[in-house]
Amino acid sequence: MDVEAHMESVWFERQRFEEAETRYQQHLAGTSQVNQGSSGSSSAQLTPEMAARVNALEKENKQLKKSVTTLEDQLRRLESRLAALEISSGGAPPAKAAPVSDDDDDEDDFELFGDDDEEDAAAAEKLKAERIAAYNDRKSKKVAIIAKSNIILDVKPWDDETDHAEMEKLVRSIEIDGLLWGASKLVPVGYGIKKLQISCVVEDDKVGTDILEEKITEFEDFVQSVDVAAFNKV
Repeated sequence: MDVEAHMESVWFERQRFEEAETRYQQHLAGTSQVNQGSSGSSSAQLTPEMAARVNALEKENKQLKKSVTTLEDQLRRLESRLAALEISSGGAPPAKAAPVSDDDDDEDDFELFGDDDEEDAAAAEKLKAERIAAYNDRKSKKVAIIAKSNIILDVKPWDDETDHAEMEKLVRSIEIDGLLWGASKLVPVGYGIKKLQISCVVEDDKVGTDILEEKITEFEDFVQSVDVAAFNKV
């Protein structure tokens, strides 16, 4: 809005600007004749009042030129900003709407376009259903990751007279889906008593420590207690 106001102000003062330019050129022409040493009459010389007026017109002329230059720069910047906005938005000028006719042919064309829209919608729904089916098929074929854990159990006997070999044999006789027994060893506890330390790998969804403890403690003639010495995810 400020740019438009400045432009209107300069346009409305155009006549004044041109008059000031004419007087300024006349002043320069008169000064040149005086400097050339001509013996003209005193009427060719400017009075102090005229000289002051000419100076004021020169200053006003400079200000007007400066304003015009500033307005031109602002217009160029505005044009650049508008061009940048059009490019960034990626929008194209809206197409003009076709004139609407009342003829029957136009109504038939409209109905034909309606049929095309319905066919496009049906094709889109079919494509969507095919993609969903393909995704579900890929998902069903994907191999599920089975979570497993490595557990080390401490199986303690009643006393030092317990048959450790038989106790280990009984422990390994436990068979559960998702259970795999590993290495074992005897670890001294004290007073000649040794505990059986045995490892196993289990599937977390199928076997837990509670089930193992319950199964092992069923051999009560050999086993006093069962403790979990270590539990690590595989």
